[in-house]
Amino acid sequence: MNADLIATRQAILDGTRHPQSVAEDCLALAQSQACQHVFIQLDPDQLQGTASSAGVEKRPLAGLSVSIKDLFDVQGQITAAGSVVLKNQPIALSDAVAVARLRAAGAGLIGRTNMVEFAFSGVGINPHHGTPAAWDALTDTPVGSPEVPHAPGGSSSGAAVSVATGAAFIGLGSDTGGSIRIPAALNGIVGFKNTARRVPTQGALPLSTTLDTVCAMTRTVRDTVLAHEILSGRKVPTAHKPLSAYRLAVAQNVMQDSMDSGVTRAFERSLKNLRAAGAQIEEIPLTELLDIGPMMATGGFSPAESFAWHRDLLAQHADQYDPRVAQRIQRGAQITACDYIHLQSARTAWIRRMESRLQRFDAVLSPTTPITAPRVSDLAPGAERDDAFFRVNALLLRNPSAINTLDGCAISLPCHVPGELPVGLMAWHAAMHDDAILQLALLMEPVLQKH
Repeated sequence: MNADLIATRQAILDGTRHPQSVAEDCLALAQSQACQHVFIQLDPDQLQGTASSAGVEKRPLAGLSVSIKDLFDVQGQITAAGSVVLKNQPIALSDAVAVARLRAAGAGLIGRTNMVEFAFSGVGINPHHGTPAAWDALTDTPVGSPEVPHAPGGSSSGAAVSVATGAAFIGLGSDTGGSIRIPAALNGIVGFKNTARRVPTQGALPLSTTLDTVCAMTRTVRDTVLAHEILSGRKVPTAHKPLSAYRLAVAQNVMQDSMDSGVTRAFERSLKNLRAAGAQIEEIPLTELLDIGPMMATGGFSPAESFAWHRDLLAQHADQYDPRVAQRIQRGAQITACDYIHLQSARTAWIRRMESRLQRFDAVLSPTTPITAPRVSDLAPGAERDDAFFRVNALLLRNPSAINTLDGCAISLPCHVPGELPVGLMAWHAAMHDDAILQLALLMEPVLQKH
């Protein structure tokens, strides 16, 4: 794996690297075949200008490359959210809050990354701008083969590949049902979904105002801590307890259903190695997870809230949408106000039950996704592949979306070894447990990497 942000910044402070040369290396990667379809818009002048500005070494991000998902406002640019229907919208007059915080920390904004149109899928396919190929950050190689590319996961597809290839040190994205953690898992990098209220969503085009979370992907947990501190405007305290002091649960049901052989192998190996390192891990039947399906039977928050935003646009320009995305948005038209209000109250009650159930644990461990990255050709646009697409999409979203429903926080850590397709291990808990999850991840990461 390429050097992470912290190591690169230290090299700059030590004088062994110059921000300008780091920027040039990132741009070369961004323009390489590895990043085909990753960027909707590159901004070399902005990155190089930031890297060469005075005093860059004194700022947390030191002029280092940061990519921005296409649903965030960047002053002077159009926010199209991976679509073509918004391509002629007026330019943004100011930065989104998250972008402004990254810029203030010295980030070099390398460009806007490709994404699933309007962020409404966990697979990563975009029929308008092409689909980036998944990249394994552990081995610095494509997932699968260049001839048979694998899907990068979504919706923050380009953001993940920009980080996995080394074109960016931080990939700013969003997570409504797994859109950070899914691509992190499929590309062998770290993806942290903070508690939604920790980072403002102003200036980000919404999918679900109830579930949308602004967060980021990086190569290592220590980079993730820094990125979260900048985005949330708060310091993550340092923990001084060993891995053996954490009480960890493993959900026996739902989260481990339908795992493929690659995920099963990596997940079981990870639990074995964490136990050997002293972790206290208890397998529990988390039956409350079985309530999610009936609770979301009418469609859930995303279709209802996205349809409210897209209704007029769809009425005029439905033919310009990705048909699969349009289909999911239009489902929201069938959700009644009564259904929506009932869903809100049912979710609140379910969160209380889950918090009570998990109160004696510091975190729950699960596979981030039950399957490894699928081949793009198996799910490419086309009505004949829609059934396969929606089946895979549901599998990819199942585990991470439970944490969004919980209003919780979660991190996906790579747990595969060379020769295996990337697999993510997810550590999660309810709202406002962010610090504990990050502190735990710092301890788990070297155990997972060692093996």
